[in-house]
Amino acid sequence: MTTRVGVLALQGGFAAHTAALARLGVEADEVRTVAQLDCVDALVMPGGESTTMSMLLDSSGIFEPLQRRLWDGMAVLGTCAGLILLACEVLDGRPDQHLFRVIDLTARRNAYGRQIDSFETELDIVGFDGGFLGVFIRAPVVERVGADVEILAEVNDFPVLCRQGMVTVASFHPELANDGRLHAWWLSGCGIGPAI
Repeated sequence: MTTRVGVLALQGGFAAHTAALARLGVEADEVRTVAQLDCVDALVMPGGESTTMSMLLDSSGIFEPLQRRLWDGMAVLGTCAGLILLACEVLDGRPDQHLFRVIDLTARRNAYGRQIDSFETELDIVGFDGGFLGVFIRAPVVERVGADVEILAEVNDFPVLCRQGMVTVASFHPELANDGRLHAWWLSGCGIGPAI
């Protein structure tokens, strides 16, 4: 059976993730409806504006079906806003913001600063040969991780790449790095393609 990969395409940087996956030979489905969600086995949740995404997930009717899939163990890669939505707790968020609560960490929204404070830095990712360019744009900071969360990369002692079970989250934007290794590593963990 072939694993089908989806990219949540309600708002944000979904097109760049779709392109990054295509460069690895994976044709990802854009997911905007429950019917499209039902057709995929693994999902990328892109960066964007987390409160807007939360409202669109609710208004489209996807939130609850996606939450059930995530709680049942569907593989997911959440970047930037995706990290926020997957977290158990978010600081500086809106009180009505929905969270999937599938990775035991606390994130602070936009903690690296405004758009003008965006930056790039080389990351040392566990298991990767050589550095990986981390692109941070209004990125969240992970302020707390639970005992079952594996920290795979840090910046200034703050985790920026974490994994718990089938949930992987990044504060940065790997789809903008012109380096397919992180997507390839995640796909390998989903049973798709070779390891890095």
